[in-house]
Amino acid sequence: MHDTVWFEIQGKPAVSIASSEFVDAAETQARALGMNEAPRVFVAHPIQDATDDEMRAKADSVVDAVIAALTSNGASTD
Repeated sequence: MHDTVWFEIQGKPAVSIASSEFVDAAETQARALGMNEAPRVFVAHPIQDATDDEMRAKADSVVDAVIAALTSNGASTD
C-alpha cells in the first residue's frame, strides 16, 4: 500500500495487488496512510503453494480489475 499511495500522490496511477487474505490489512493500511480509496485488487488466496500455472490463472483472472483500477479513481477489490 505504501508504494501505491506514494505513486498516486505523485499523480502516477498505481494499484496494489495482494492475496484475498489481506483485504482487511490493505484497508487498514490505506486508511492509516490517508488514502482510503488507494486502488487495490486481490487474487484468490492462497498463493504461497500455488504452481506457476495456478499463479498465471490467478493473474489472468484479475487483469481487467487491474486495468480498471489504473484507469479509474476508486479502489477495486476482486
